[in-house]
Amino acid sequence: MKMLRTFLSGFALLLLSACATTQTTQQGAVGIERQQFMLVSEQQINQGANQAYDAILKEAQEKKTLNTDPKSLQRIRIIANRLIPQTVVFRKDAPRWNWQVNLIKSDQLNAWCMPGGKIAFYTGIIHKLKLTDDEIAAIMGHEMAHALREHGRERASEAQLTQVGLSALQIFTGIQGPALDLTALAINVTLTLPNSRTHETEADRMGVELAARAGYDPYAAVRVWDKMSKMGNGGTPEILSTHPAHDTRIKDLKKYAQRVEPLYKAALRTKQ
Repeated sequence: MKMLRTFLSGFALLLLSACATTQTTQQGAVGIERQQFMLVSEQQINQGANQAYDAILKEAQEKKTLNTDPKSLQRIRIIANRLIPQTVVFRKDAPRWNWQVNLIKSDQLNAWCMPGGKIAFYTGIIHKLKLTDDEIAAIMGHEMAHALREHGRERASEAQLTQVGLSALQIFTGIQGPALDLTALAINVTLTLPNSRTHETEADRMGVELAARAGYDPYAAVRVWDKMSKMGNGGTPEILSTHPAHDTRIKDLKKYAQRVEPLYKAALRTKQ
């Protein structure tokens, strides 16, 4: 076992040293400065995202669930149009992305933004949580932040790195079958999940800044997670969850909402 751990550690370090490190975004007022390892190119991930997004929209259109609520669709697009210009604080190129915003009729409490700025909101999250515009902006800003930080590309790179590592492990140690699956699980809970929680925290912090700069109340993010908690979507132990626990998340959101509050007040003065 000691030899196996030594091999995994050494091989992982060798692979990581060969990866390109990058800072995908500027720090902003919330101070995002983590370096990222990328094996997958931005072009590759964006091409895949475009194809996936088109396929999802096509399926929704065939099911007659795409953009069937004109009032809600207009509402989320207006919010997006206020948020998108603020992305320049994190990435100078981002306001020029081919941003798309669509609404899918579904009971799911869900919204997401694919690489390159492909956004989808589900009617369920808007209506079941009775979201205000500030709260929609909080969710949208969070999802946009995932795209700005290229978390999808980073996750794809992690998956690729894991597959390379496991293939080498099988070759060099002869471990196969269930034993190899357990090794994959160990790598997953040790490496992938903590990084995913990091992604969520980064997106939370960047999201409140985007909202504040666009003139939306940054504390709305706290209210969103209060609502989510009351809907019973928590309960998974943080140590085995891809998302931070509700209490941890809300505490952090309050801290960073306070940090960007002056930006919110400045945006309100500009609108007057």
